[in-house]
Amino acid sequence: MIDLHYWPTPNGKKVTILLEECGLPYRVVKCSIGQGDQFTDGFLKISPNNRMPAMVDDEPAGGGEPIAIFESGAIMMYIAEKAGQFYPQDIRGRYEVNQWLIWQMANQGPKTGELGHFTRLDDSQGDQSYAQRRFGDEVNRFYGVMNNRLYDRRYLCGDAYTIADMISYPWTVNWEAQGQDLGEFPYFKRWFDELTARPAVKAGMEVGAEFSVDYSKLTPEETERLRKMLYNQRARPAPEGGLL
Repeated sequence: MIDLHYWPTPNGKKVTILLEECGLPYRVVKCSIGQGDQFTDGFLKISPNNRMPAMVDDEPAGGGEPIAIFESGAIMMYIAEKAGQFYPQDIRGRYEVNQWLIWQMANQGPKTGELGHFTRLDDSQGDQSYAQRRFGDEVNRFYGVMNNRLYDRRYLCGDAYTIADMISYPWTVNWEAQGQDLGEFPYFKRWFDELTARPAVKAGMEVGAEFSVDYSKLTPEETERLRKMLYNQRARPAPEGGLL
């Protein structure tokens, strides 16, 4: 059984989409990022970067001790390999997918997240117009990258639906809030509409819906507590007595 330490963000939903598509049994372990669950000692043993999602598989292929993995891209590679689905076995197909996984993890996800961050900040944090324009332009560029890629192929890596598609999709569902016009990206929209209609995508996107918090209803004090906990984090000190 796979235990998925999860909160319903795009990074979490990538993994639940894949699990639903594969039909693998899994348990959701609630990781409330607003309450600081990601900073507990138990969670840090699984995810040393204190970010979710993270997973523990207590029935790995070949048996043995449970396997713990952090970072959504690595988790998806592991699950797809275990299931034998959505991840090509030949070297060309495998690296076609790998490069798009890395593109998503290094580009689409982080910079779309930065756009959301700077868009949410209020005037008390200063003028955010440069950051909003900078990351808004990057997000627009990413939609163009995907649109051009999908010009002559059904999915990002060709005729087959793969984890490259699943990892990118959740970061696009809020296209309107990101200031994008899907009319500019017809080949992307065709892909987006097809994935949106898939039952497993719908199911994966709904996992943990009951966990969600309406941050607009938080008091100023609660909002400030969250900001102090989640933003401007610095290095955690290492324990004493390590290898020197």
